[in-house]
Amino acid sequence: MPRTPINITIPDLTGKRALVTGASDGMGLGMAGRLAAAGAEVIMPVRNRTKGEAAITRINRAAPGAKVSLCDLDLASLESVAALGDTLREEGRPIHLLINNAGVMRPPQRLTTVDGFELQLGTNHLGHFALVAHLLPLLRAGRARVTSQVSVASASGSINWPDLNWERSYNVMHAYRQSKIALGLFGLELERRSRAGGWGITSNLSHPGVAPTSLLAARPELGRTEDTPHIRRIRWLSEHGVLLGTIETAMLPALMAATDPAAKPGTLYGPSGPGTLGGAPAEQRMHRPLRSLTEAARVWRVSEELTKTSFPTA
Repeated sequence: MPRTPINITIPDLTGKRALVTGASDGMGLGMAGRLAAAGAEVIMPVRNRTKGEAAITRINRAAPGAKVSLCDLDLASLESVAALGDTLREEGRPIHLLINNAGVMRPPQRLTTVDGFELQLGTNHLGHFALVAHLLPLLRAGRARVTSQVSVASASGSINWPDLNWERSYNVMHAYRQSKIALGLFGLELERRSRAGGWGITSNLSHPGVAPTSLLAARPELGRTEDTPHIRRIRWLSEHGVLLGTIETAMLPALMAATDPAAKPGTLYGPSGPGTLGGAPAEQRMHRPLRSLTEAARVWRVSEELTKTSFPTA
């Protein structure tokens, strides 16, 4: 089935500095390329330098003269997150755009980060929470917009407070939902605290719908040696234009949320098609699990304790 082309216009970002996590492949690579093509200087923190170098080659081929650079980051290691924060703070250059995009989904068994957190919670949420904490002076200096990538999965579920790390009974999909709910609650609480404290940062959320990204593909580093049946179905539906998006369309909500001058703080952007699975990007109704101010404040407090980071209290 032929697709109706879907795209958005990225404003001129000359003079802006942007950081995109998970930029070595998939949607993150697409976002980094679009931002660089619009004139931004793009920082690409990567876990795998070889993949990162290949990503930069692709960006430079599509946008000669693009300003892109690599730095090391493993979101599953709080030491690595702190080291990146130290490096960038020493440089002292403001950051104007941050897209918290990287993530892992449904490892074949319960895995933990080097700090002992359930892998999805530790990578998808706690790593990004700590990253924002360490970069806060640069984000404030740049009056940055922070966009955090949640998921269609965050439309249901809750935080498993009695067993946050899923040590007693592991449900991999519920744990994934929890990680994205926590990230979304953090993104909204960041907006509220910035507004109250005069930090100058704006924060919003995006979700990509469903598209054939690498999240459910073979990931040897997670112990997944083959593509899942789920990703094979997603690819077929995407290729045939049935409900779902493509990688190129799935990255557009985050780009809209991060760059559109009319994008609102404290708001969720996602695909506008049936079930918000695909289609053109647009403002969305906030997912129900993300609406509680009490839950957001609790996520913030617990995340500070777990990551041993802190934000200003006023």
